[in-house]
Amino acid sequence: MSRKAYRAGLLHALDDPSRAGPDAIAYHPDGLLVVEDGHVAAFGAYADVAPALKDAPVEHLPGRLIAPGFVDAHVHYPQVDVIAAWGAQLLDWLQAHTFPTEQAFADRGHADAVAQVFLDQLLANGTTSALAFCTVHRTSAEALFEAALARNMRLMAGKVLMDRNAPEGLTDTVRTGRADTEALIRAWHGRGRLGYAVTPRFAVTSSDAQLAMAGEVLAAHPDVLLHTHMSENAAEIAEVGRLFPQDRDYLAVYERHGLVGRRSVFAHCVHCDEEAMERLAKAGASVAFCPSSNLLLGSGLFGLKRACAHGINVALATDVGGGGSFSLLNMMGEAYKVGQLQGDSLDPLHAFYLATLAGARALHIDGRVGNLAPGKEADFVVLDLGATPLLARRTARTRTLAEMLFVLAVLADDRLVERTYLMGALAHQRGLAAQPRA
Repeated sequence: MSRKAYRAGLLHALDDPSRAGPDAIAYHPDGLLVVEDGHVAAFGAYADVAPALKDAPVEHLPGRLIAPGFVDAHVHYPQVDVIAAWGAQLLDWLQAHTFPTEQAFADRGHADAVAQVFLDQLLANGTTSALAFCTVHRTSAEALFEAALARNMRLMAGKVLMDRNAPEGLTDTVRTGRADTEALIRAWHGRGRLGYAVTPRFAVTSSDAQLAMAGEVLAAHPDVLLHTHMSENAAEIAEVGRLFPQDRDYLAVYERHGLVGRRSVFAHCVHCDEEAMERLAKAGASVAFCPSSNLLLGSGLFGLKRACAHGINVALATDVGGGGSFSLLNMMGEAYKVGQLQGDSLDPLHAFYLATLAGARALHIDGRVGNLAPGKEADFVVLDLGATPLLARRTARTRTLAEMLFVLAVLADDRLVERTYLMGALAHQRGLAAQPRA
């Protein structure tokens, strides 16, 4: 049995504070986290936990805050090389930047190399779990799963299904898409800490037959996820209306094919009306809120307050490469800006929940990660509150937890993340180069 303890500030969410109140956030300025055999053994105030610790080693980390690893509810691993691409909205951006970049993932060596960079970036920013798009190529998913398995990372992903309205070399067929998806589920779903997501890119690039196939695969494998985009951009929505004139709205396309349920995660949903929001809530689906990419691609302002009022589980996402950062702390700040433009100031405690436990709930892994409750897997991040002179000065002057979290969200970058742990094992340390992997 291995046991280690860390003395620092401790923070996690037990529930959504916007519904359950401030007691849903547990914060101990002088706390003790005890990790035993890769799981959380104890979490609480140092004065309460230390007497029962006996002879376990304690590492004292003054000026640090330990929090659960962040959970990214929507991100594209092949788009590492198009982050910060200038000058287009969604459909043109796909043609100009994304599709040309994704064609290279037919080469397994290229996919392997990008997968390592992608996971390095997640961990450097404190993200320990993610729901990721691959490309249409089966090899792209195999590369990412192998890389995540080697790091013992909790990750969900899927090969993209796309049989029309995309360049040659980036499309599959109903037959090959089904065969590849089912083979990947057999090989990877439930292996290590991995999970599979059936992944039609969006309604524009899948035929009726392919969407129907995706629904059939979901029905045959009820423990996998459905991951796609919806109602991101006005031109996209118009194109969906042209391609599927029989459906009353974008969501109805997915409903008709059995793709809307409790294990469905829809990225964006910027332009969903009240009726669509209510249908999403009734189905128990989750929405990935992508504030950075919605701003950078000019897609619009997601109505977080409106979605939450309907009872939808909303989780925060970077949406790299449309999004401009791998940092979910940064996304907390971006989400605040989106709210401000709509007259709604996002509470920093709620934002922290969106970046941690809400993401775990969307991915249906909240029984394992998302907070640091005893028995959960010890995926956590050590944040250095003095990582920069400005950050040290500003955090020293905060008076409340909410104020401190807001400062971290606005001023954060990857320098704030001193260490990232996966099941109690050090997976990233600031200033140390990532180790080459076989």
